[in-house]
Amino acid sequence: MRLIITTPTEIAVNIDNVHHVRAEDSTGSFGVLPGHADFLTALTISVLNWRDDAGSEHCAAVRGGVLRVRGGKSVQVATREAVVGNDLQHLREVVLKQMARNAESEQAARLGAFGLQEAAVQKIYRYLRPSERPASLLGHKS
Repeated sequence: MRLIITTPTEIAVNIDNVHHVRAEDSTGSFGVLPGHADFLTALTISVLNWRDDAGSEHCAAVRGGVLRVRGGKSVQVATREAVVGNDLQHLREVVLKQMARNAESEQAARLGAFGLQEAAVQKIYRYLRPSERPASLLGHKS
């Protein structure tokens, strides 16, 4: 099989002769062997493992993403971030924790930006609705 792991800025892995891929989605971990049926799933922040035809194990930490199996010959992963390494313990302990922290801080920033956008829309709405405009904006003297 061919394994391709891409991020928005790079192709992290692009190799042939992969014999087995192990990944993780919200239902748990699963494996993909050559000849696997077409498949599409959303990955969690996890470590993806694969074994080549020589039996060597390789791994990459992925920050969620989408995994697609095509024709039993190709496994494609699109993720926001990927760190390829051979130290599985390091990937699990350090990299996955950092990815989770990054995801949480980005979520907090998105929520903050959404709150600002909502406040701006409410102010515009009040300004455009004459019945809700403050008297000072209507030219009335109190």
